Amino acid sequence: MNPEVLMKNAPQTIQSIAVFMNEGGIFMWIILGVWCLGLGITLERFVSYQRFSINGTSLLEAIKKLVISNEVQKAIQLCSDSKSLLAFVLKNGLKRANQTKDQIEDALIGSIMEVSPKVEDKLSYLSLASNLSTLLGLLGTIQGLIQSFAAVANADPGEKGKLLAEGIAVAMNTTALGLISAITLMVFHTYLVNKGEKIVKDIEEKSFKLTDLLSTRKIVVKDE
Repeated sequence: MNPEVLMKNAPQTIQSIAVFMNEGGIFMWIILGVWCLGLGITLERFVSYQRFSINGTSLLEAIKKLVISNEVQKAIQLCSDSKSLLAFVLKNGLKRANQTKDQIEDALIGSIMEVSPKVEDKLSYLSLASNLSTLLGLLGTIQGLIQSFAAVANADPGEKGKLLAEGIAVAMNTTALGLISAITLMVFHTYLVNKGEKIVKDIEEKSFKLTDLLSTRKIVVKDE
């Protein structure tokens, strides 16, 4: 579409949205607030996951080369230079490189338990925001229906049509906005949960590989 046409229609679009919100009543603004809160949590999680993530295969390969060269301290420094959760976990395992396999595993498992809540943080609130949007939309729908029935029962015949239309607008608009909010937040929640599970799974996989690597290294050093 031509940008000039979009700019020309922008005020009309904004006005239509304003009318849509006002016709829906107070619940529209509450749903909008919940939606914005959910989108804020989504954005924060996207940014955090971007910071938490790293190419685990490349990192482990670099660590492997340093460990085989008996340069564990350089491997620890390599992990320290990264802000990813995987690097944090592997660094704690590398610090126990000269200890027993069980001690290395304990350090890695403890680190995994420490970082897992950081991955799952705020996701429950995002799910709550999605459910609240649906319920608030339903509540607004009920309010609109009550308003419509009241108009039919008690209003003057000349005003029944207008009041009935207002009640239906409240019911339909809150239902629509509630579903739009719930669906978008549900999609984001599902994506973030899967992304978080992938991060944790990658950490666990690379931790097991590091344990085997350090155990093999100690056998090699002992033989030498």
